[in-house]
Amino acid sequence: MIYHWDFGAVWNHREMFLIGLFGTFRLAVVSITLGVLLGFVVALARLSRHRLLSVPGKWFVEFYRNTPPIVHFFWFFYALPMVAQISLDPYWAAILALSTQSAAFYAEVFRGGIVSVERGQWEGGKAIGMRHRQIMIRVILPQALRRMVAPFVERSFELLKTTSLASTLAYADLLYQAMQVNSMTFRPLEVYSTVALLYFVSLFLMSSIVRIGEHRLAQHA
Repeated sequence: MIYHWDFGAVWNHREMFLIGLFGTFRLAVVSITLGVLLGFVVALARLSRHRLLSVPGKWFVEFYRNTPPIVHFFWFFYALPMVAQISLDPYWAAILALSTQSAAFYAEVFRGGIVSVERGQWEGGKAIGMRHRQIMIRVILPQALRRMVAPFVERSFELLKTTSLASTLAYADLLYQAMQVNSMTFRPLEVYSTVALLYFVSLFLMSSIVRIGEHRLAQHA
């Protein structure tokens, strides 16, 4: 049996794909922003000498590292409203799931970058009378950030792909919109091939831009 490809169904519903693509990037951008901010706080907690900060920070990371992402989506959407007596729509449930999950991994990126800076940099800062916060901001972070670029980008790409789980909450991301198109056209091969292509093109373009940025950064290092 020869399959006859027909992308007409995809083209006729192109607006739905565009809405889904926008929904995916909207979810990713907000989640990455919140995840980075929370991840930095968790990283500082993990690096703290006070166990009241370092221990919770450690277990926060371990919890998200050892639980499936889809469980987080379901918990924030179905369980949190029961516990906190609040109402969450699919968008905010997905934001909470993605940002807290990504925060755990960004925290390790931050922590690894900071720890990788030689101890002598801290001692040199103290020798000239700088305080701990000044050393962190002026000496350590500028060096650590350059070492964080690759793992940070990799984690961000993983988060973008993980946004597809939001479709399980009926959030209108790219995959959910594709599922709706498929239910109307019964052309799964064309529909999901288009989804894969859109993800590939998006991530390939972003990775190319990042590589150019890394190259320029290395030239000015």
